[in-house]
Amino acid sequence: MSLQLHRPDGKGGLEPRPVTDQNWRNQLRSPRWGASLKGGKLPALSNPEMHPTSTLRSVLFWVVLALVTFGIIVVGYGTRLFSLPG
Repeated sequence: MSLQLHRPDGKGGLEPRPVTDQNWRNQLRSPRWGASLKGGKLPALSNPEMHPTSTLRSVLFWVVLALVTFGIIVVGYGTRLFSLPG
């Protein structure tokens, strides 16, 4: 399987377009991508919208969610809102 681009050949078929550059990274020569920076490396950019959740808070969330779900099931069967087939 090939990922080449194809174009119509005028006879109802397709012919592959000639490939000009095998390395697509050579086309990414913009100062935005760090090509003109020293060493060609990207600058360290911070993401102000990303604040990772602490492990304790994550674990507490899932434990509370599990307990609430278990409580809903127990209350549902206790009040006969849910019933076992029988």
